[in-house]
Amino acid sequence: MKWHFDDFIYGSIDGAVTTFAIVAGVMGASLPSAIILILGFANLFADGFSMAAANYQSSKARNEFIEMKRKQEEWEIDNLEEQEREEIRDIYREKGFRDELLENVVRVITSRKKVWVDTMMKEELGLIGDKKNPIDSSISTFVGFNLIGLIPLIPFMGFTIIGIELNSEAFAYSIVSVLGAFFLVGMIKGKIVKKSMIRSGINTLIIGGTAAIVAYIVGYGLNFLVSQG
Repeated sequence: MKWHFDDFIYGSIDGAVTTFAIVAGVMGASLPSAIILILGFANLFADGFSMAAANYQSSKARNEFIEMKRKQEEWEIDNLEEQEREEIRDIYREKGFRDELLENVVRVITSRKKVWVDTMMKEELGLIGDKKNPIDSSISTFVGFNLIGLIPLIPFMGFTIIGIELNSEAFAYSIVSVLGAFFLVGMIKGKIVKKSMIRSGINTLIIGGTAAIVAYIVGYGLNFLVSQG
């Protein structure tokens, strides 16, 4: 099992946002904590599995596409050798190589088929041959979604276990914890993509907070309309 942190971060952000949006929406509708937990856990497992399955299919499709293009390039090198050699020459001519240096580069690259194919894949098609294991990608997404997505539900779980219905207090704890989770996940994302960790944390915090506010307003509005009716 190889962890893919980009998939983990992707799942984490989505899990935290969607679960907290559900919590905020149910709170806006003034429903009991049991409903929050039921809908929250249903979202964790159902939506988390759906995301993992989609990521599996996406990674698998990408791998198959890369393999198809590689076979196509191999066929072209075998059957259209001079044309493919000229494409290599054009690629490196555009990079500024000239005369003898250009010919030396072309000769070195085309002397080994794997290097030749790899170069065409990267330079001509923009495809990097680093394939992800679809199962590893889907598991990383699922774990991230459920691990971070669980955070907004923890305060409600705690009050439910001790038999106290304090939704307002639980919601306050949920807000603080999930905001911290948004910021932390954003910082980790920033570190992975080599960007400002603080800025990435703030951006993720804004996205999650916006989703929560929208959900709360919708839930509160629906509850108001029902009570007026």
